[in-house]
Amino acid sequence: MNAETRPLEGRIAVVTGATRGIGYFAAKALAEAGAHIVALGRTQGALEELDDEIRAKGGATTLVPLDLTDGEGIDRLGAAINDRWGKLDIFLANAGTLGTLSPLGHVKAKDWEQVMAINVTANWRLLRTLDPVLKRSDAGRAIFISSGVAHTTKPFWGPYAVSKAALEAIARTYAHENENSPINVSIVNPGPMRTAMRARAMPGEDPQTLPHPSELAPYLVEMASPAFQRTDQLFDFPEKAWLAYRAPA
Repeated sequence: MNAETRPLEGRIAVVTGATRGIGYFAAKALAEAGAHIVALGRTQGALEELDDEIRAKGGATTLVPLDLTDGEGIDRLGAAINDRWGKLDIFLANAGTLGTLSPLGHVKAKDWEQVMAINVTANWRLLRTLDPVLKRSDAGRAIFISSGVAHTTKPFWGPYAVSKAALEAIARTYAHENENSPINVSIVNPGPMRTAMRARAMPGEDPQTLPHPSELAPYLVEMASPAFQRTDQLFDFPEKAWLAYRAPA
């Protein structure tokens, strides 16, 4: 194997929401490209299934059963990575929750707070604990999975849309704070995709008409590579296009 077939050889990657959907196929693709996967997920059994898949192809994982509402658990992650590897090369912030689809005035406070806790606060807390070890990489890469609703503000998708807009603000702030460092930050709009979350949101939709999460994975591997040099840009998967954010006139 060489740098072309295993561009992530020797690199350490944290993947949240690694047990299903985009995170699952991304974790497998990153491992096949050579990365050691630090896989975060809520259930031990699902993490072990991912571990079996990755190890069957010669990859390696470290499993971290963690609910992203466990702030203290998140806070310990950076120190644990530092103690074991002394650095982190890739942070794929994939985990998220849809919440309820309803008019904003009908959203219950507990449902709003759950979406914000997982989609926003957990990602800020992850970034805070992982920032020191990302800075020890020669080419740190932070990749955030967002959504088109952050920009279209689709009716009845309020909590999710607001949370993803906030996530993009976190990612972009981090990108600007690291303009003079080796860290690059990418934001990804996967678009409609064949995932359990999409099925819950659009139960009448034929999933076979949608792209499979594995189709996005090679693009995430590219973004995670040391050779990748874009930052503070959004990758729109449906259009296969990179979009630069524009400053206000």
